[in-house]
Amino acid sequence: MELYLLCAFAFLAGFIDSIVGGGGLVQIPAFFVLYPQLSVPNVISTNRLASAVGTSVAALNYARSVKIPWKTVLYAGLTASVLSYLGATVQSLLPSAVLKPIILVLIILIAMYTYRKKDLGHTEHFKVAPEKLHWWAAGIGGVLGFYNGFVGPGTGSLLVFGFVCVIGYSFLSSSAISKIVNVIADVSSLVFFLINKQVLFQLALPMMVCNVAGSYLGSRMAVLRGNAFIRQVFLVVVAGIVARFAWDVIRSLRVI
Repeated sequence: MELYLLCAFAFLAGFIDSIVGGGGLVQIPAFFVLYPQLSVPNVISTNRLASAVGTSVAALNYARSVKIPWKTVLYAGLTASVLSYLGATVQSLLPSAVLKPIILVLIILIAMYTYRKKDLGHTEHFKVAPEKLHWWAAGIGGVLGFYNGFVGPGTGSLLVFGFVCVIGYSFLSSSAISKIVNVIADVSSLVFFLINKQVLFQLALPMMVCNVAGSYLGSRMAVLRGNAFIRQVFLVVVAGIVARFAWDVIRSLRVI
């Protein structure tokens, strides 16, 4: 029964993640609840294998239907990959609770800004010069790659917002870029998990099948429904991220 429920959550996580990111907010808590006996590295690495394959399927779906700015993807992906590793290293030295109240405020501001800007991301309107665009993409990838390694939840959603708000891509293009950048960052960390034999394949493989199915359906729906649909899903997911961080902050204050 635990495995069936885990696979159901994997499908839902793949569906959400393929549209606007944030699938980890569904999958990771479910994993910990259903398999409390597993270690954190086992949960993270097993989920990472399933989600990385699902994200790859979503990325392929987008690549077939959306014009991908590959130079932007390359710069953002490289910095995200390197700084994600650095973020994980720093996370082992500092408690993530130090940054969570600040991040909570920032995400609330992002949600308010996106809600008030009704036309945000509906069309592409570049805010930086073309010759500097890939450097801005590298900056977004680096900052959020570090965040991914240090804290984690909602990285895909924040990547989407960064490419929409900072550079000026549409929500559809930003989702496509973010999926590929996520794959690059995930694969780099997955290599470490596989080398250290932390992936539980008996759970990862059925999860992977369900995550792929959810990712395929979600990315197809995003392409067909367009920017307005992605914006609505983004707001729902960001609300979930706010709730998650608010709970973490409140719980840490109780401990103190």
